[in-house]
Amino acid sequence: MLKHILGKPRLSTLVLSHRKRHQLCSLTFIFLLFSINTFAQQGENDWLLFNKSYTAELITTSENELTISNGLVQRSFHLSPNLVCYDFKNLMNGEQLLRSVLPEAEVTIDGKEYAVGGKLDLSEKGYFLKEWLKDLQKGENNFQYQNYTVSEITPHFPTKIAYWTGKPLPANGIKLSFSYTHPDLTGLTLKIHYEIFDNIPLISKYLTMETQGSYSYQIDQVKHEMLAIVEEESAVVGATEKMKKQHQLYVENNFAFNNAMHAELSNQASHWKMDSSYTSQVNYNYETPAVLEIYPDKGIGISLEPGDNFESIRSYELVLDSYDRERNGLARKKMYRTIAPWVLQNPIFMHLVSKNDEQVKIAIEQCVATGYEALILSFGSHINMEDDSPENIARWKSLADYAHERGIKIGGYSLFSSRSIDAENDVISPITGKLGGAFFGNAPCLASEWGLDYLQKLKSFYTETGFDIFENDGPYPGDVCASTSHLGHQGLDDSQWVQMNLQKGLYRWMNGEGIYINAPDWYFLDGSHKIALGYREVNFSLSREQQKILNRQNIYDATWEKTPSMGWGFVPLTAYHGGGADAVLEPLSEHLTDYKQLMMQYYGAGVQACYRGPRLYDTEETKEVVIDVIDWYKEYRNILNADIVRLRRADGRDWDGWMHVDPQGKEKGLAMLFNPTSEPIKKSINVPLYYSGLAQTAKIQMENGEAKSYQLNRDYSVDIQVEIPAGGYTWFVVK
Repeated sequence: MLKHILGKPRLSTLVLSHRKRHQLCSLTFIFLLFSINTFAQQGENDWLLFNKSYTAELITTSENELTISNGLVQRSFHLSPNLVCYDFKNLMNGEQLLRSVLPEAEVTIDGKEYAVGGKLDLSEKGYFLKEWLKDLQKGENNFQYQNYTVSEITPHFPTKIAYWTGKPLPANGIKLSFSYTHPDLTGLTLKIHYEIFDNIPLISKYLTMETQGSYSYQIDQVKHEMLAIVEEESAVVGATEKMKKQHQLYVENNFAFNNAMHAELSNQASHWKMDSSYTSQVNYNYETPAVLEIYPDKGIGISLEPGDNFESIRSYELVLDSYDRERNGLARKKMYRTIAPWVLQNPIFMHLVSKNDEQVKIAIEQCVATGYEALILSFGSHINMEDDSPENIARWKSLADYAHERGIKIGGYSLFSSRSIDAENDVISPITGKLGGAFFGNAPCLASEWGLDYLQKLKSFYTETGFDIFENDGPYPGDVCASTSHLGHQGLDDSQWVQMNLQKGLYRWMNGEGIYINAPDWYFLDGSHKIALGYREVNFSLSREQQKILNRQNIYDATWEKTPSMGWGFVPLTAYHGGGADAVLEPLSEHLTDYKQLMMQYYGAGVQACYRGPRLYDTEETKEVVIDVIDWYKEYRNILNADIVRLRRADGRDWDGWMHVDPQGKEKGLAMLFNPTSEPIKKSINVPLYYSGLAQTAKIQMENGEAKSYQLNRDYSVDIQVEIPAGGYTWFVVK
């Protein structure tokens, strides 16, 4: 490009006059400005940064062809003689994701498998040519396509925003629904639904069935998505589970559990498989992970009675445009802001350990005095939501009224798992036929008589007391139950599906009532609000110095793919899992420096921690410190709840920190920097500002000092001089 601008050959070997050197410098400067403007223009088109319109639309190229597209991703369908999806394209880079055609879905009904959509027998499955559609067959035993409808995307369940929230994105777009019937399954209508969203390369898919008349059917299994995906790598030898999966496609679904606090590990329905019919693949044993199917391992196992409706797992297919982990994490966080905006609610709460009602009132008053917004009665407290006696309901309604009169939300903890009810209501192991087959040893079955009663008692408690927050310990995770006498499920085959849907039903109801949910597993897509960052509990018996570093590591690691509001941390104010005097914060006034820094670490990350103990402050000095931190957090609340990009992970050897970025905000960024060493740190650090949305200049204000203007480097970064006190922290704002 430089050669083209100068119109001359390379100049490095020429002897230049002063005038020519001046001309070259001027032209080089013009080139640099041109390059910066080019990069800026690229930034303006970046769907992650700005509100450029990528509107979802349905394109009908002929009577037999449909495409859904938003300019970032598209899927195309051939309708006759039976429907197939033959195109799934990443429009951001022009890459095709499908190497071949598979059925739209596969269902097992009354023990018999049925494919949904057209049939196409191909000898070559390494790539697909549209001209091969001329050989498409309807498939005599397949579900047959009938018609389609188009509508706007609507919420899947009622939601209510009742707390301070970040910046949700509108879940606008179109929903395309295909209807199918089967001649042997009278009265049964099957529909496959696609939703494509505006302004994000995201498509969701799910399947519904309903039956009319006097017919009932046993739904054994449902695979609502089957994709013959282009392989990520070719290896002559390599097992399916060990080889890389297609990096351009991130799939999340609402059948996720296992207590990992992590989306991919919680995903229980996405299955990458080999395709032995793909005979031109490089892998000698045909073991390349080349097929993605989405279904529950344990099956469905329910009876669909006349007039009933069935809804499958919902999958969300986010198409990525990069190998960069930070960018892909930001893409995922934009997905949550779009499809689960309730997770952006982020109330400031205390975790109270109480023994009597008076302690609850004192804690409420401390919340009022310091600017806290909510109080949760922690595990080990004297609350019992399962007691539905009039006296208990009246007691807790009185305390809820006391809190609400002072502008404080109130909630409580309920243990479900890790306990035994009795032989009639506990989970029965399918292996032993006895108690003790749950994830944590013993647990009640949610579909037992006790479990169904538990759900009703919770709903009644929240309805009658006006409680605002629910912290649920369990059910864990995906337990199956071999009992054939439980009221809510028939036996082993339907036990997991039924229990999961009972749990989802509770969370969806609570979300619609404006009740905030801290849940122990990945139920965000069904209404929960917050999950643990992920930590090892016994680490809180370590010294405060160790805890500070480990907590920062937890924050850094947990916010790659989660918004700050989606995770909670933990600050035990009293002894927890043992530990010596150097581990505890109480008395708070004697450990004020550590107490403040732990608050600044969490609030500086936008992460609410469970400050678990009997009080928020013990002296006026402690009270003022808490007020100062909360006032600071509220002043910068919008940017502190914006997405995080990583600067340097804590290792105890040098500075560490992170930065919030918001290209649409008043503050474009806010960075937290920490010094774990015993000496002050003075050095220049490189700060990446691409995701702040700034293109040429940035104003950076160190804490409450004067803002200084910086010219961005070619890679949208700036180099700034920082000073971090020994064992302390600093922060700066980007505008």
